[in-house]
Formats: sequence, structure tokens, C-alpha cells
Amino acid sequence: MNLDRFSLKGQVAIVTGAGTGIGKGIAIAMAESGARVILAGRRRIRLDETAKRICQLGGETLVVETDITKEDGRRTLVEKALNTWQQIDILVNNAGMNVRTPPEDYREEDWDNVVNTNLKGTFFLTQLVAKNMIKNKYGKIINIASLATITGIPHIPAYTAAKGGLGSLTYQLAIDWAQYHINVNSICPGYIRTPLTQAVEESERGAYILSRVPAGRWGEPEDIAGTAVFLASPAANFLTGQLIVVDGGWMAGG
Repeated sequence: MNLDRFSLKGQVAIVTGAGTGIGKGIAIAMAESGARVILAGRRRIRLDETAKRICQLGGETLVVETDITKEDGRRTLVEKALNTWQQIDILVNNAGMNVRTPPEDYREEDWDNVVNTNLKGTFFLTQLVAKNMIKNKYGKIINIASLATITGIPHIPAYTAAKGGLGSLTYQLAIDWAQYHINVNSICPGYIRTPLTQAVEESERGAYILSRVPAGRWGEPEDIAGTAVFLASPAANFLTGQLIVVDGGWMAGG
């Protein structure tokens, strides 16, 4: 097999939520695989930390502090990417947030914040990027979904609704855009050690989760990065419309 098919050399990738956790891990891995990476997120200081690591590895990167829930934020991100490197080959929709509250007590403002980030903002950024991909007849779109896309998890109704919607959207966009040689897939991470999951890991539920993972540990962002690099590479050109679970065996364990 020609291993060049797994290379991202010459590609340009946008990674949202690239300052911490899964997004940071994916951004670094894509740079290691040869991509030029646009780091997008709300907190400049965290994006700069990711950029510093990529530069240490000899990679090329661009930091764009932005909010994908805002139309002007999405437009600025895409314009800066195209003005810098004239192409966008890969989009990783990783930006996300969560509010954990029992559904009977869930506040409307929390619902709106979670859904606007995890679903609405993600879709309209994808739409904007896809216009360039359609023109170029090539693109790889990778959504970072969740186990909540395919199963119930306590106390996260808005997150579950948004990630479930993202899974369905993956199917729909894959069908509509296959004619333009655009692949659309989702990764459904299991329990990954990130700032977003720290409170859960340290709670009583954290011990239960660990006991149910056949791999015997929580995942690390790097455990997701390899799958993302594969999906972004030419090796995955015939793979589209899939929800790929990376969870250390959680779902297989039942």
C-alpha cells in the first residue's frame, strides 16, 4: 500500500475549538501529517498554545479568534483562511459546549447556547466552507459528534439533541455533496479526558464510566486524532455518511 494516501501534505484544514481537548489533539495531528491548519476558537490564549506546539513541530498554522455562533465570526474565519492559503480542503467541526442539568429543570437560555454552538453554528459554518469545496470539487468534513448521538446520557438534553441532530445532518450532507467529491463523516468519541469532561470524571459517575470501558481507561484527545487524520486523507475517499465510534469498547460492552 502507498502510505502517501494517508498524508495530508498540501492540504489546508480548519479545526474549530482547537484550543483544548479533542480539537487541540486533532489540530496537532493534522499538522504532523502535513496539513496547514487554521486554529479557530473563542479564546486566543489557548489557540496560541496550540499554535506554539505546531510551530515547534515545524508545521504551518494560522490562529483565528472567532465565535461560530455569530454570522460575522463564521465569515471572518473563512475569509481569513482563503486569503491566507486560497483553499480549504478539510473542516473539523469540533467546537462545542455542554450544560448538565436534569431535563425537568433545564433553562431555555442554556438550551439555546448549547444548540447554537453544537448544531446551528456548526451547520452554517459548514455551509460556508462547503461553497468553496463545491467550487473545487473536493473536501473532507469531519463532525465531532458524541456517544450522545446514538445513546442516552443523563442530564444533557440540549447536548443530546444537538449531537443527535449533527449525526442526522452527517447523513444528509453526505448524500447531497457526494456529487462534488465531498466526504462528510462524524466521529463519536467515548469518554475522553478533556476540560469539558473533567467534572464527570471526578464525580461518582466517573468511577462507573471507568468500570464500563473494556479498554480500562478514559480516552485521550490523541485517541481521536488518528481517526480524524484518516478521514481527512485520500485513504478515506470512498468513506462518507458514517458515524464512527471511538470509545474504548463502551458501546460494545452493553
